[in-house]
This record gives sequence, C-alpha cells and structure tokens, in this order.
Amino acid sequence: MSEDAIRENIVRWGKSLFDRGLTAGSSGNISARVDGGYLATPTNSCLGFLDPARLSRLDAAGNHVSGDPPTKELPLHFAFYEGRKCGAVVHLHSTYATALSCLSDTDPADAITPITPYVVMRVGRVPVVRYTRPGSAEIRPLIAPLIPDHSAVLLENHGPIVSAATLDGAVYAIEELEEAAKLALLLRDLPVRRLPQSAVDDLNATFKLR
Repeated sequence: MSEDAIRENIVRWGKSLFDRGLTAGSSGNISARVDGGYLATPTNSCLGFLDPARLSRLDAAGNHVSGDPPTKELPLHFAFYEGRKCGAVVHLHSTYATALSCLSDTDPADAITPITPYVVMRVGRVPVVRYTRPGSAEIRPLIAPLIPDHSAVLLENHGPIVSAATLDGAVYAIEELEEAAKLALLLRDLPVRRLPQSAVDDLNATFKLR
C-alpha cells in the first residue's frame, strides 16, 4: 500500500472509531509503518477530524520530519514496533476496556477472560501494564518484555493498545478487545462458561496470532 493510501486509511479508520464512540475528544492515537519510517496522528488531534496531509511523518528512528507534531504517546507505539513485526498500532480510551483497566481485581497476566473464540483469534492474552503518566517514556521498558508474546496490552487506569500486521487488522483487534471487555463486565459475578484450555490452544494453533 502506498503512503498516500495509508494516510487515507488512517483518516478513514480514525473517523470510524470516533463516530462510533470508541474514543472521545482528542483522545486515542494511530500509527503505521511506511517506507523509510512511520505515520502517526498528531498530538491533541481528534480522530474524527484528521487531515491526511497533516499527519505526522517520522523517520526510521522516530524523529519528526514533517506534518504536525506527533502524539505524545509515541513511546507506547515504538515499544511495539521495536518488539514485534507489526505494521500498525492503535491506542484508544474505549469505555469498557478502560473500565476493565481501572478495576483492582483485573488479572494483571490476563485481563480478558477467554469466553468467546474471537478475542483469542484476534487479540490473544492481554496483560495489564502498571500506570505511568500518559506520554511518559517510563512506559517503554514496562511494555518491552511483554511485546514478543503479546500483540496487545491494557494500560492500568488508561486503556488498550493493540498492534497488528496492518492497520485494518489492528482496528479489528481493538474492536474485538472492547467487545470482550464489555462482555466481561456484563457477565461479572455471573456463572460464566469459559472456553476450555484445549479450545484456546486449538485457536492459537489454527490462527497463529503470535
């Protein structure tokens, strides 16, 4: 896909996520690999009103080279780019996943209970990363050890961040994570039938998310 097409895709998905209430105001950010570097949504920008020409262009080292100044959350994104062979990263403040990140009894090793096959297929196991100030470089070493085995993490009291080979794939995954978080909260304190480990193993082997 050409850089122009990737720019248009970022704008298209940003508007879709905003219009559906998956991130509000100027929250959330998107990035994608392009030849020679990266594109990222600008700081303090609303995902619903992005301009493809004003997206932040970064070189291969992450230095800002053109467009508006990039999101302050770049340390989150580059933790994934450095640790996985991914083509895009999406971070939102979606309601249910963020609510799950605020609950003190959310399992830090596996925030999303595998009760449907789709969260296993598209997201996998989601660890919780302890709170740091948004935009702080302190998040990078906390995420780095998790990245080789996880395509997504939940930031404590903050929200989800997901990576995938393509931007479309990253959006589908973060949408699935949000739906799984919604189900987890709706079914909280009810007798839930989890997927058996044998089913989880079969899904992981079949779809090879990792």
